Amino acid sequence: MIKQSPCKYFKTSPEVIRLAIMLYVRFPLSLRNVEDVLHERGTKVSHETVRYWWNRFGPMFAAEIRRRRVQQLRASSKWKWHVDEFFMKVNGKRHYLWRAVDHEGEVLDAVVTKCRNKAAALKFLKKLMKRRGKAENVVTDRFASYLAALRELGATEKQQTGRWLNYCVENSHLPFRRRERAVQYFRRMRSLQKFASVFSSVYNHFNQERSLASRETFKLTRSAALAEWRSLCAE
Repeated sequence: MIKQSPCKYFKTSPEVIRLAIMLYVRFPLSLRNVEDVLHERGTKVSHETVRYWWNRFGPMFAAEIRRRRVQQLRASSKWKWHVDEFFMKVNGKRHYLWRAVDHEGEVLDAVVTKCRNKAAALKFLKKLMKRRGKAENVVTDRFASYLAALRELGATEKQQTGRWLNYCVENSHLPFRRRERAVQYFRRMRSLQKFASVFSSVYNHFNQERSLASRETFKLTRSAALAEWRSLCAE
């Protein structure tokens, strides 16, 4: 059975839809900014159309990226995990976004919770281990809830803490913080969780570790990432 493209019955071309979603998720642009960029390129759509595309196709593209990368992640992401959390305002109330990256900067998972305690840390670590298996080392800060959660999971010997050890995940928070300011914060916890999941996949897809590669290598990997993005859900 031939799988149809999810964009088949839309008047706008799939290329424009993919471009709009990439601009909105990857760069710190608001919906109206994306509308202006598309208008400059000759495509006249409203920001509400961009919002509809994002809600309809964003999770679909993210799931396709994760499906294509799952074998690679299972083989290479279990050496060391860096885990951290930071607070965010959702409709004026404080929530917490828990994130984990591996030793190469690949975002492994992101979970939103209302509290910052042992139960929240345990929920996040259980979900992370269910999807990714168990890591050899888990780098955290000195927040006591991590130790309590790892003790319940029987993995306290894997925890590492240190003043400079967790910069990997702390630096990976910065693109999401810029994105948060661009959308003028989130209104619902579910919206934040949805965006965090999609953003993680798109960030992984286009993150080329530019500072560690030569210019020629970077150009090749960037072109390959763009070509793969344009092929998402195209069958």
